[in-house]
Amino acid sequence: MWTYVAPCHFGLEAVCKREIQNLGYEVSRVEDGRVFFEGDAQAGALANLCLRTAERVLLIVGEFTATSYEELFEATKALPWEAYLPRDGRFWVSKATSIRSQLFSPSDIQSIMKKAMVERMKRAYHLTVFPETGAAFPIRVGILKDKVSVGLDLSGESLHKRGYRKLVSKAPITETLAAALLDLTPWRADRILVDPFCGSGTFAIEAAMKAAGMAPGLKRSFAAEAWPHLFPEKLWHEGREELQEQMDLSIRPDIQAYDIDPEVVKAARDNARLAGVEEMIHFQARDVKDLSHSKKYGFILTNPPYGERLEEKEALPALYRTLGERFAALDSWSAYVITAYDGIEKDFGRKADKNRKIYNGMMKTYFYEFRGPKPPLALSRTRERDVSEADRVRATEG
Repeated sequence: MWTYVAPCHFGLEAVCKREIQNLGYEVSRVEDGRVFFEGDAQAGALANLCLRTAERVLLIVGEFTATSYEELFEATKALPWEAYLPRDGRFWVSKATSIRSQLFSPSDIQSIMKKAMVERMKRAYHLTVFPETGAAFPIRVGILKDKVSVGLDLSGESLHKRGYRKLVSKAPITETLAAALLDLTPWRADRILVDPFCGSGTFAIEAAMKAAGMAPGLKRSFAAEAWPHLFPEKLWHEGREELQEQMDLSIRPDIQAYDIDPEVVKAARDNARLAGVEEMIHFQARDVKDLSHSKKYGFILTNPPYGERLEEKEALPALYRTLGERFAALDSWSAYVITAYDGIEKDFGRKADKNRKIYNGMMKTYFYEFRGPKPPLALSRTRERDVSEADRVRATEG
């Protein structure tokens, strides 16, 4: 059994924690932007393949306290690096972060820890020079209040890189953040979802993948796949095979993605095609002022313009008023909006039921929840039955 940590967006730790628990693994502790859990080698592989809201997965090599660079060197050298790194492994500290700690220089932390690792490996492998011609072993270090966590980066590239978003619109939202915000809503595959500012199509694509039970890591590779002594190839192969069998690509949820710019809509559709969910989403070039729907109890989930340039800022009040008016005209709907524009409640004409601070990249934003009424239980059951019956008919026709 190993200890893993899944870094995630600040403020969304509970969402990531729930995902890990749903995979069947025990969460040992939660810190700001990090969720620790216990598991075997299969846990590391499945976490990379399945987690929608984590930024990456790290295998904890060790934790210790260090208030001086000498302590950092000695404690790093004391870790059993030879149990993880082969003699030809290419290893380095790819990133170091420090918060409220006496050691605060990332470059110094990286340099000293690399030297300490080399010293340990020299003794273990009886080498003076390491070829570093083998697999890459990126190491990430986090120091919080002088407590150092050292982890092997199993993911390599961040988990938000699913492999489908080749075309990116202005002010995009990452796939992991979109998935986490979707999980903060009560939306399910039998309910309507509309994004009137779809941009790259990320909200709609993440919703479609979730509805189809499509694991987000199926179409990409991970650093740990090159470490068969720790994570045998069989784990990845069997994991992918089982996850593919669990997918239902015949499902047709009511997911709609609009944008005023036809080129943006085309790019979003191309991204959905790469993700394998194009048939599950209705894309259309449409102004937000034309947003309407005949059905009740739907959801708006969107990332509207923030107005980073002056001329854009001047247009924001009218834009958000229009969105608020169209939302008010939708009977029994709920709206969930992430934005850095602080006039949203005034222009919407109502106070949000809840808002939470979220960092979209380096930008501080807020996620506003304008909740509508819950559908009657009988209606929910009817919709679930209709979705199941439609799926059954499609399967029979297929």
